Amino acid sequence: MTETAAFLDSATLAFIDLETTGGNSAADRITEIGIRFWHDGEVIDEWQTLLNPQTRISPFIERFTGISNEMVADAPLFEDIADTLRDKLDGCVFVAHNARFDYGFIKAEFRRLGQAFSARVLCTVKLSRRLYPQHRRHNMDTLIARHGLPTVQRHRAMGDVEAMLAFFETTLTDKGGEAVEAAVRHLLRRPSVPSHLPTDILDTLPQAPGVYRFYGENDVLLYVGKSTNILQRVASHFSGDHNSHRGVRMSQSLRHVDWTETAGELGAMLLELRQIKTLNPLYNRRSRAAKTLVSIELAESETGYLQARLVREIEPHRLGDYFGLFRSVKDAQRALQGIAARNELCNRLLGLEPDNDGHCFQRTLGRCQGACEGEEDVTRYNLRMQIGFHGLRLTTWPWPGPVGVVEYNRERDRTDILIIYNWMHVATVHDEAELADLSLSSGSVTFDLDSYKLVVKALMARDGHKRRIIELPAVGSPDVLMPDADA
Repeated sequence: MTETAAFLDSATLAFIDLETTGGNSAADRITEIGIRFWHDGEVIDEWQTLLNPQTRISPFIERFTGISNEMVADAPLFEDIADTLRDKLDGCVFVAHNARFDYGFIKAEFRRLGQAFSARVLCTVKLSRRLYPQHRRHNMDTLIARHGLPTVQRHRAMGDVEAMLAFFETTLTDKGGEAVEAAVRHLLRRPSVPSHLPTDILDTLPQAPGVYRFYGENDVLLYVGKSTNILQRVASHFSGDHNSHRGVRMSQSLRHVDWTETAGELGAMLLELRQIKTLNPLYNRRSRAAKTLVSIELAESETGYLQARLVREIEPHRLGDYFGLFRSVKDAQRALQGIAARNELCNRLLGLEPDNDGHCFQRTLGRCQGACEGEEDVTRYNLRMQIGFHGLRLTTWPWPGPVGVVEYNRERDRTDILIIYNWMHVATVHDEAELADLSLSSGSVTFDLDSYKLVVKALMARDGHKRRIIELPAVGSPDVLMPDADA
């Protein structure tokens, strides 16, 4: 017996199909499970049950599956059959048509019980694509018609299991045991790639830092992500369970993947941020471009007291004069209110109350020490203001001009020099010789909150000194665009 034939001779395949109340494993529940166990060429066992989903089955699903609320009213709950199901599937290969759906629902049900579940998963859609690549469609109705499979009760668990098993046995006759064995082995060692992608997509992805992009039909950009290892990160998307409606929709919509390599992690993070903000992918929730950017500036009033004012036009070369970066005026005002409450500062001097005669309202409540009436010592009040705002002070750019942050990937023999000025990523070059010809004055860059936080953290962290930094002449700085002018 060859190694190639050994697997199908020794493995037990559990052909499984579920009926559910909908397509979202996080919110919908299983109503029926059907399984046939196949070993060494024959069915050795079968098991099926209806389940009470503990929620109403919609009229549409009732018509689609033929399973009504009355049929499942007295059926067991998933928790009642969980141990039996786990024991039956133990050591088996989990085989399903569009297996990510069925496997995701089973894992979700176990997760509700506080239990983990895992198995080797074989998708018969992927098996059909691998064995019959000349065909475009591989849904079950198409396979029944194409291969002349027996007519079954579709959209009931055991009926679909019967069709799936008939297809599998047809492939053994049509393609031969060794070809099917090789295809099964290949699919079992791979993450479950979404059905609309090429089965060899993971063979093309680099094990390198960079940014990857998921596209849907008509090249609609669905998602932008970054990683220090593009292959591993994309594979983890494919291996993940559909525990949200958002994840299900993105997987079903996915048609194409592309990527851009970088030399290091910082370059990947900056590129991801820029592409999310400029390309607006459908499924990225974080890091959308802010339409406004607001900060706080402290200045002395005519009476010498420090007062706060909101500023929209931030000058990046004097960041140390500003306190906090906020996406809206309301966010900035909430921060001011918090500072006032914690430090008993005057709301009028913070711009939170109109500039009227007499004391502020907070003074009436005993939460202001009298600066609004000139009763608190100016020096003492200003010191308390500085202490209250200290944690929000922005970081001043510590170099006289732009710098080049060098990232080198030895395995890929790739160098990226990230040109950064006033915490803004201005350009990327790949050789120090290019620095001599670099002109920053011909470009423009938008000052961005997320990029500011990212670059400050990367360059000012304790291990930031490990990065190689090339100081560049303070000549030809780029035009700076503020978000409210260019969002």
